[in-house]
Amino acid sequence: MKRKTLAILLTLFLLTGVVGVFSDSGTSNNSEVPPAHFSVLEYPLGTSSDKGPATEIPTELPTDSEAPTGDEPAPFVPNNATTQPPEEEPGTQPPTGKTASFSIADVPSYSGSPYVQMNGNMPYFDTATLSSQSMENYSALDELGRCGVVYACIGRDIMPTEERGSIGMVKPSGWHTVRYDDLIADKYLYNRCHLIGYQLTGENANLSNLITGTRYLNIEGMLPFENMTADYVERTGNHVAYRVTPIFEGTNLLATGVLMEACSVEDQGNGICFCIFAYNVQPGIEIDYATGDSRAAEESSTMVAPVVIPNQTVTSPVENTPSATTTEEEPIAADYILNTNTKKFHYLSCSSVSDMKGKNKKEFTGSRDDVISMGYKPCGRCHP
Repeated sequence: MKRKTLAILLTLFLLTGVVGVFSDSGTSNNSEVPPAHFSVLEYPLGTSSDKGPATEIPTELPTDSEAPTGDEPAPFVPNNATTQPPEEEPGTQPPTGKTASFSIADVPSYSGSPYVQMNGNMPYFDTATLSSQSMENYSALDELGRCGVVYACIGRDIMPTEERGSIGMVKPSGWHTVRYDDLIADKYLYNRCHLIGYQLTGENANLSNLITGTRYLNIEGMLPFENMTADYVERTGNHVAYRVTPIFEGTNLLATGVLMEACSVEDQGNGICFCIFAYNVQPGIEIDYATGDSRAAEESSTMVAPVVIPNQTVTSPVENTPSATTTEEEPIAADYILNTNTKKFHYLSCSSVSDMKGKNKKEFTGSRDDVISMGYKPCGRCHP
């Protein structure tokens, strides 16, 4: 009996201990448990863990405040999320006009070249937002009768389809009809220079588009760029943003020169892009830009007096207005290239001249009327 009693007591004692053990194991204090850390599986690809770096390591790991609190892993933004676009091949990037402004003080003195590149040969206007809609804009004459900036988006649809008419009635500011027969091959010092060439927009006797310019400025300085632009538009059908600014210093009636800027639109300047200053000078001639008066330079090998045509003085803007009854333009001698096959005549700088066969090419010096009276028609490209 005593043995049974002891066995029962021993069993009860053992059971009490076991229950106490299980009771202790079923309780916990969550506040004392260290905060959980990300496991390698909780890190998205591209981060690091205690197991070592993954494929791509960001510059900064998430802080504790950025750590996920739920079952979803923290979103990961790769460190190259703001990758710059790949560099384009040279020549494919659109040109962008610089923020610098033009100053006549930046133009070097004339040293034998009819023009000089400005602004790295990049237009001063913004070339990144150009429109391909053909248009023209001409400034009004100022109080001295001088032209201002002119701008056009040149396209085939505004180029001329007829021969150029007479402009002899127009007397731009600073105009003088004067010849230097032994110093200038074309005899006459001044031309009525179109700021935007007739071949580009068909504007002829537009007072806001004509300045007094030397023959040298017109033919050697401006015409090559006009031909280049016209050839490009005719060949491609694209448009060219084109701006010309006559530069008058102070109250001078004669421009010191012209700033010519152009950029082809559809191909972002890959076809046409230039920015040049063309000098309004004539080698061998000294010019008074305040009035347009001139004389043979002292260092000229042949000293001759200019032949001045009377009654050709500077006129006011009101007198510049053309009318139905106008005097005819004085004949101006010039050098032309005749195509005896097509019966067309061209300026020497016309790109069509290089396409002629030698047997059909003939040089001619004389007035435009003389050439036409011989049965020749002006070239539709250079519009002589």
